[in-house]
Amino acid sequence: MSAVKKYLSLVKFSHTIFAMPFALIGFCLGAREQITIFITGFYRDHLPSSWTLGEDKRPLWVVFILVILCMIFARSAAMAFNRWLDANYDAKNPRTAIREIPAGVISSSNALRFVIVNCLLFVACCYFINTACLILSPVALFVILFYSYTKRFTALCHLVLGVGLSLAPIGAYLAVTGHFDLLPILFSFTVLFWVSGFDIIYALQDIEFDQSQQLHSIPAALGKVKALRVSELLHVLSAICVIYAGIYGHFSWLYWIGVAVFVGMLVYQHSIVKPTDLSKVNIAFMTANGIASVVFAVFVLLDLFINQ
Repeated sequence: MSAVKKYLSLVKFSHTIFAMPFALIGFCLGAREQITIFITGFYRDHLPSSWTLGEDKRPLWVVFILVILCMIFARSAAMAFNRWLDANYDAKNPRTAIREIPAGVISSSNALRFVIVNCLLFVACCYFINTACLILSPVALFVILFYSYTKRFTALCHLVLGVGLSLAPIGAYLAVTGHFDLLPILFSFTVLFWVSGFDIIYALQDIEFDQSQQLHSIPAALGKVKALRVSELLHVLSAICVIYAGIYGHFSWLYWIGVAVFVGMLVYQHSIVKPTDLSKVNIAFMTANGIASVVFAVFVLLDLFINQ
């Protein structure tokens, strides 16, 4: 296995599919006017001479690339740090013993170096975006790294993970505009409750192990049945946020198709995961949530730039 594949596997790069679409939504909300002008000019054969953003006239495509890089570096740092910190627990858990560090594929010291490098690259990208992002970059890093400690003392660790991923839409919006706004914040709350809910479902797989190691999670604290009820409540809150965002943002029918798919995937994953049957947890975790985020983002972007 090549070094690149090893590290991509370490950070579960495929799981970027959860938050990245919402980062694109945040970016496009902030750059809607500039992108609309570009699309209009493209169809009318008179593209703007410069597609720039802000007083410093940065090319918008440069900001877009920096936002994508921030997402990649922040998530890679968070995942690698989690694997590094939990390596001893992972080695004891039959489900996770094959992970890169306990399996000896990547050394603990190299994983930590990888974390540090990604943190530095994240801050560097924030520097080149704007002052607000640079100032808030240590806060973002603290949140996403701190999550890995929370399972050691609180069952609310799932919510901390949700907060970490919820930074994607508001962070991308901030990168473009330099300020906060209610609509991207509503999408951030959508992500918070959505991620927290499906992380509880994922944690059902390790309930016995967590209890034996005095690790905290909602399934370990409440049991499978009650944990699923909490997950359902969080997903109801996520649905409420995404619906209110549609009303507040005056979106059209395209957005509501996306909402229907998103909410439908929430319902679907709860229909296939039962306290007595966890065999479909991975389908609920990866497939349903991957479809929910990607399809929803596609219809939001269609609404923003096509249905004018």
